Amino acid sequence: MAVVIRMMRAGAKKRPFYKIVVADSRRQRDGRFIEILGYYDPMAKPFAVKMDEEKVKGWIAEGAQLSTQAASLFRRVGIIAARPSKSTKKKAAAAGTKKKAAVKRKRPVKVTERKTRAKATRAKKKAGKKTAAAAKA
Repeated sequence: MAVVIRMMRAGAKKRPFYKIVVADSRRQRDGRFIEILGYYDPMAKPFAVKMDEEKVKGWIAEGAQLSTQAASLFRRVGIIAARPSKSTKKKAAAAGTKKKAAVKRKRPVKVTERKTRAKATRAKKKAGKKTAAAAKA
């Protein structure tokens, strides 16, 4: 069972309010959940966040994955470490070992029988127009 920490939407239309929950990844966004860890109110100025940090850290230690929005919120609050900036990554790469640049391979084009027949008929029509134009001249 893959467990995810995600935000479950609540509140009225145009007035979002989110509960931060632990849920099975196969469940719907607003479906059944395992545990409520806290809430996030984006409408409050400044936004309001309340969560049980010990429970969050415990679930992460057990292997729960974070959704992108939950991870962003946890970074803002300071529960998980912020990602290193891109300039820091470049400096570390320049100072450290040099890696080969990954070559992005082009995906092979899938040519169906129908496409090949259509291409052949277009070529015949084009050739027919050229011969008709040459006959007129």
